Amino acid sequence: MDRVVRDNRERRRYEILSEGRVVGTLTYRLRGDVVSFQHTEVDNAYSGKGFASSLVRRALDETRNAGRSVLPYCPYVREWIEKHPDFVDLVPADKRPEFGFA
Repeated sequence: MDRVVRDNRERRRYEILSEGRVVGTLTYRLRGDVVSFQHTEVDNAYSGKGFASSLVRRALDETRNAGRSVLPYCPYVREWIEKHPDFVDLVPADKRPEFGFA
């Protein structure tokens, strides 16, 4: 299955497409240099196949490349960061305890 991730800025969400169809989204709010990730959702047919992980990784990579920080309100994004501690630095140090990061 092919995967393409894009930032749909107009709809304030990252989208993951397979065969040209949106099969998952990660919604966000952008305020200044802070991206608040709100909710991740992937169609059931694509669940368990790494689509959500690909979506979150791309969103976090682009956030890092833009020099922005992250507020992971979405439980999936928070859990993903826990599993990939090299991304914890994207969460501002003073906000880490709020999201369960030491």
